[in-house]
This record gives sequence, structure tokens and C-alpha cells, in this order.
Amino acid sequence: MRIAVIEQQALFRKSLCQLLAKDERFNVIPECIEQGDVARIAATKPDLVLFDVDFHKGDPVDAVKFLREAHPAVKICLLSMHAQQDLLARSLIFGVEGYVIKDIGPSDLTRALLMIHSGDVYVDPRLAGNMLRRLSTRRYRSDPTELSERETDVIRLIALGLSNKQISEKLFLSEKTVKNHISRIFSKLNVTARTQAAIHAIKNGIV
Repeated sequence: MRIAVIEQQALFRKSLCQLLAKDERFNVIPECIEQGDVARIAATKPDLVLFDVDFHKGDPVDAVKFLREAHPAVKICLLSMHAQQDLLARSLIFGVEGYVIKDIGPSDLTRALLMIHSGDVYVDPRLAGNMLRRLSTRRYRSDPTELSERETDVIRLIALGLSNKQISEKLFLSEKTVKNHISRIFSKLNVTARTQAAIHAIKNGIV
């Protein structure tokens, strides 16, 4: 996996790159070691970008948008000291695949990055839990004929980045039932991908 680190603090950036470089499954892009320039890193077309949002100048979502437009296939994982729910929700519009909090252990970080690279989504459980608790106090106010109550529950969890297996566990449904709900959601919304469904959920106040 060709991986880049966007990090403004030089000491932390070099330490993180050294940590990742010790794993033979990661090929750390040299351009990210000496500086954290978003445009230069995007030009190298990495497979995955680990993006520290804490010290980024400006709105991190603008950088996420730039990365996505410059290299649509790149996987993006946000890194922060804090569980920023609104930042994750806004970043999901541009297809962010991960959110890691900095107290994560090295082995768990490696596991999260490998999950993201393989096509899964990783969100720190504390952040996902906080968002789920917040969602439990909100109601979807769109046309009730568009999505059923259960379909609304499913699309909320899709927007949070949960897999079919995780959704089935949260809602106490079989994975086959979850797949059926997702198929109906895609049909009703005229979309073909989970990211598109997540965007719809965010724009319409479901998340």
C-alpha cells in the first residue's frame, strides 16, 4: 500500500512515517516525510492518505475535497485528538473512509488502515457511539413515503460507515435482511453506491 501522511508538525509526522515504514505492507511516499503539502502529496497518487486535521490551516474538509478531486481513487483516513462529529459528517460527503483518534495503539492503527485499504470503513468506536446516541434523539423529517422507518435506520448507519455485518448487529437483523433494505434504499433514491446514499442522508438531515 502506497501511503502518505499529511501532518503539519514535523516531529510527529516523521515519527508516524517511521512507524508505518517498519511494516512491509506500507510503502511511505517520500514526499510526505519532509513536508505536509496537500497538493504535492495528491500529485503522487497514493493509495491511502492519513490526514491529521488538528493543525491543518483552514477547513480540513476543503483539503479532503481537493484530494478527492485530484485523485478520486484515494482512500482517506482522518486523524485527530478529538472525536469531531460534525467534521466526520461533512467529510463523508466526499467519501472519507476512516476516522482515527490519536490515542489509538500502533497495532490498532495498522489494522484500521488495512481495513480501509481493503474497501472497508473504520470509525473510532467512541465517535460512532456518540453519533448514534445523538441520532437517537433526532427524527427524520423527510417524506415518510420515501424511506420506511427501518430503511431510515439502515441509511443512518451506512452514513456512519458501518458495514452490513455491523448494521445487522446494531439493528438485530440478519445480514440478508440488511442487504434487502439497502437494495430498496438504492432503488428508491436512484443511487448505486453506499457513498451516494450517505450523501443523501447527510444532505437531508438523516445524520
